Amino acid sequence: MTVMNVSRLIPTAAVAGAVALGLTALTACSSSDAADHKNGDKLDVVASFYPMQFLAEQIGGEHVSVTTLTKPGVEPHDLELSPRQIGGLADADYILYLKGIQPAVDDAIGQSGAKDAVDAAKLTTLEDHGTEAGGEEHGHEHHGDEAGADPHIWLDPVKYAEVAKGVGKSMAKADPHHAADYRKNTDALVGKLDALDKAYADGLKNTATRTFITTHSAFGYLAERYGLTQEGIAGVDPEAEPSPARISEIHTIAKKDRATTVFFETLASDRTAKTLAKDTGLKTDVLDPLEGITPKSKGADYIEVMRSNLAALQKALGAK
Repeated sequence: MTVMNVSRLIPTAAVAGAVALGLTALTACSSSDAADHKNGDKLDVVASFYPMQFLAEQIGGEHVSVTTLTKPGVEPHDLELSPRQIGGLADADYILYLKGIQPAVDDAIGQSGAKDAVDAAKLTTLEDHGTEAGGEEHGHEHHGDEAGADPHIWLDPVKYAEVAKGVGKSMAKADPHHAADYRKNTDALVGKLDALDKAYADGLKNTATRTFITTHSAFGYLAERYGLTQEGIAGVDPEAEPSPARISEIHTIAKKDRATTVFFETLASDRTAKTLAKDTGLKTDVLDPLEGITPKSKGADYIEVMRSNLAALQKALGAK
């Protein structure tokens, strides 16, 4: 009996230890942030996931302390928040999130009554990209139909630059003392995004095919921007299994449109892509929806990974 008890206790103790460690790390981090802000040093910013974190860090620079709700390697769509994270929302000076990507975050922000919560989706125009129809169906302006609106705006450098400008303005409002720096940092970031847009436009001008197949239909805005067609296997949910009918449809599309490659992403399973590739004789490669940066990412930040994505697209589409 004692043996059983001991074996039952060990995992619990280990978990408790890990939790205690996690908590001390968090407490250390948040208490220093609070101290910083008492000295009027830093704007305490909470970002919902990596594309928002990147904007906050690039634009805020040395004047902000950024906490991200989604840890590296966590699929953002599946995020669940801890009570501590939810509590932290009420204390934040500035929250940057993207409505429609993470239901848990949207709910928590609604409940927290946070005043300075900026929804990046409101800083540009959202469009509908039909999930099954891939890029065939051109976007319509977004009029309040949450389900139909595609939230993946950061994968289009032009839309992301629009959001960056809005974030710069709202950050300057939240912390007027450093408005000049926020403006300067925003201009620098927009410059990098303009260069990225030009690299995509030039790099994808002449290609053997305009169609790419992906397990995660995150690239609707990017496809539309550069005149490509995204054929999503399973729609916007990366974990959804494609139907046999959809698989045979993809096979037909691949033949007709001379698509060469099934793209899968870094954070979700590549099982679907591999099965599909085997059934259709297509190659597989990574197209990163940039929802988080991990050691597996092909690049250290948004700009680098977007350049890796461009190289992967050029290869798959037969860029000349």
